[in-house]
Amino acid sequence: MTRLRPALLGLALALAPAAALAQSAPAPLIALSCAGCHGPAGAGEGSVPRIAGYDREAFVQSWAAFRANERPASIMNRIARGFTDAEVAELAAYFAALR
Repeated sequence: MTRLRPALLGLALALAPAAALAQSAPAPLIALSCAGCHGPAGAGEGSVPRIAGYDREAFVQSWAAFRANERPASIMNRIARGFTDAEVAELAAYFAALR
């Protein structure tokens, strides 16, 4: 049974839409939706930028620019619309604290 729980949690996270997770979960659970592109600790990879250690206010401003289609992006402009301002603030605090 103890092996089954992590497997079920992983399956649930894989199937749940990122926006649904973001509605009810605090960071770092919300941050799991960022991990798909930015890596599990926000380290970035290849052309995907590092967000670990990102300045909190700059993070919020960048997010707002993505949400308003004011910053070029292939996917972030769509992702940014799925999070509330409070969730973005939590993500900003979480990633600012990572080194």
